[in-house]
Amino acid sequence: MRFDTTGKVSLDHIYTQPDPRAYFSTLRELDYCIPQLAKPYFAKLIQEYRESQQVLTPNVLDIGCSYGINAALLKCDATMDELYERYGGSAAEPRTRSALLARDRAFVDSRRSVKRIRFVGLDTSQDALSYGLSAGFLDSAVHADLEQHEPTERQREQLAGTDLVISTGCLGYVTDRTISRVVGAHGDRKPWMAHFVLRMFPFEPVEESLAGAGYETVQVEGLFKQRRFASPEEQSLVLETLSSVGVDSRGLESDGWLYAQLYLSRPRDT
Repeated sequence: MRFDTTGKVSLDHIYTQPDPRAYFSTLRELDYCIPQLAKPYFAKLIQEYRESQQVLTPNVLDIGCSYGINAALLKCDATMDELYERYGGSAAEPRTRSALLARDRAFVDSRRSVKRIRFVGLDTSQDALSYGLSAGFLDSAVHADLEQHEPTERQREQLAGTDLVISTGCLGYVTDRTISRVVGAHGDRKPWMAHFVLRMFPFEPVEESLAGAGYETVQVEGLFKQRRFASPEEQSLVLETLSSVGVDSRGLESDGWLYAQLYLSRPRDT
């Protein structure tokens, strides 16, 4: 196993495949569940935005969207168990990418009336974005690394229409630099935000950056399981990282799971 600088096992390969089968087969073994736990919180925030801003079909930007997992859960009212079986079950193995996409487009069409939401995916993986867009989970895709580069004019246009920004685990790898560039693409218009952040990553730099842009941030009570550790070595390395940033892992990560916290940020004038 290879590990990144935080101690987490490197799973980069599952985000760069032509379809999501490796993603789901790998993460299923680790009981990856944060998108499912995040779903009701995202749904509630989207509905609050819809009602308070009188926007019938909100535009949601998912940072680090990979294959459009959050979009599939929210637009199609799917579950992670359903997606695990869809891509990790025996029925998926013999199918070609084209056959998987045809099945997904039919699935999206069959549930199109469930949730009126438009999703824009932001990710550095062209393969993942291409699949999510072709499947119909994503309505638009921004292939960019905003940690390293300012958005292009076209990318600014795509980002500028965002009503809400969400993420389920990329913050920490993505920093306040990306968040600032997303906010900057909107001019005076500020989207609402909801970020699930692993406890090893301090959220203060992002919160301070958002405060400077006119946001107020609250941390939602409770902790949220992300996935099980892939190995005892990964757990040991992550516990060291948590200790180095002053986070007490007793009864939580020490028991075998990675945990995240939820931060909600809204413009002060809402």
